Amino acid sequence: MKLCSAFFLFILYNLSAQQNTIETIYFEFDKFDLTPRQTEVVTCFIKDIDSSKVESIEIYGYCDDRGNDEYNFRLSNNRAKTIQKLLVLAGFNNQTKIIIIEGKGRVRIKADTVENLHETRSRNRRVDLIVVKKSNLGKGIHNSFSNKIKVGDKVFLENILFNLGSSKLTFTSKKELDKVVAILEKQKNINFEIRGHVCCTPQIYSDGIDRDTKERKLSWNRAKTVFNYLSSKKVSKNRMTYRGCGNQYPLGKGDALDRRVEFLITKL
Repeated sequence: MKLCSAFFLFILYNLSAQQNTIETIYFEFDKFDLTPRQTEVVTCFIKDIDSSKVESIEIYGYCDDRGNDEYNFRLSNNRAKTIQKLLVLAGFNNQTKIIIIEGKGRVRIKADTVENLHETRSRNRRVDLIVVKKSNLGKGIHNSFSNKIKVGDKVFLENILFNLGSSKLTFTSKKELDKVVAILEKQKNINFEIRGHVCCTPQIYSDGIDRDTKERKLSWNRAKTVFNYLSSKKVSKNRMTYRGCGNQYPLGKGDALDRRVEFLITKL
């Protein structure tokens, strides 16, 4: 474990406030393979993951801004596959656990506006490894669109949340929905209902007020916003419906998590 903490090519960090654990693995310039020492560092992290508590794993590869797009997409994809191979060797099932392996290509920057260009480029030569832990919210509630879902299950993603009184998507929510789109493109059999929720509304009311429209349809508007966003990303409207649930189903884990949408699986 001393090697893991000391090796300067890797920065490992946990987002303990979320259900996701995110690890960043940095690569040398124009390389997608790892040295034996680098492999050992990644392996020691993998050994610390309790596979029984993992819902799914997502792997995203990136490159710096040098070179053409085609080359960098190929290089970033190879970097992602390098980490995938280590996970499979460690016992993570490639079919049921690892649900996304994607090369994102180069991270574009304006070289003349970056203060430390060398450091910025080195940080962009990386793979982000996202470990999604199993939900602790009860039976039939998942943290990802994994292969284990069945009709009637709900998928709740902690990063798709809304500000108080708002039905507008935050930047973080859009990034999370983009990941959902990538999964839905691969798993075209999944049909679902988008369910919007609200917090902080007295029980005498069935829904909250959307501060932009002034209507008491906040949960409906949140669900519709997600529906429209997914549709704009070419997810077929025939696979989706939406509805507002108001304040009927609080999670009991704080107001922020009640300002959410869930995906109810309706067909597989």
